[in-house]
Amino acid sequence: MMKILFPLVLLLFSEVVLAEKLSTETFAIETPAERIEAPSFSLQDLSGNTIQLSDYQGQVILLNFWATWCGPCRKEMPGMERLWQKYRDQGFVILAVSADKGSAKRVKKFVEKYNLSYPVLLDSDADTQKLYDVIGLPMSYIIGRDGKISGRIIGTKHWDSPAAYSFMQNELHK
Repeated sequence: MMKILFPLVLLLFSEVVLAEKLSTETFAIETPAERIEAPSFSLQDLSGNTIQLSDYQGQVILLNFWATWCGPCRKEMPGMERLWQKYRDQGFVILAVSADKGSAKRVKKFVEKYNLSYPVLLDSDADTQKLYDVIGLPMSYIIGRDGKISGRIIGTKHWDSPAAYSFMQNELHK
C-alpha cells in the first residue's frame, strides 16, 4: 500500500526552504507539507551484503540516487564524500543508490576512481527508485533521525559548501 501512496504524498512537496544564507550562497531543499515515514528497502552493497534502510535507524541519512553515466552525479559526489567525512562520526550516513543496470563492476571502478568511502548500494531493477518516485538523476532525500523524510533535492548540490554544512548541522541537532 505504501508503494502506491508514496508518489501521491510526494506531491505535497511544495515549499522550498532555504537554509541559513551564508555570503551569496543558499542551500535550497524541498520540504514536505507533512513529514512521512521513509519507505523501507533492502539492497545489496558492492560487497554483496544486504543493507536495509532500518540498519541506519537513529541517524540522519542522505539517500542519493545516481548513476556512473550521469555527469551531474559525478560532479557532486566528491563534495558528498567531504560532507560524509566531516559528519559521519556525528550520526550521519550517505546511502548512494546506483541506478546502473547490469554488473556491479562499472560501479566498483567508479567508486575506486572517485575514492568514495560511504555505502554504495545497487538498484539495477529500479525498485527503490520507483518506491521513492525518482524523476531524474541525481536526486536525493534527507531522512531525519526519526525515520521521516525531511526534504527532497532534485539535481546537484554543492554538498561541501558552508551552506550545506550549516544545513547538515541543523539536521543533526534536531
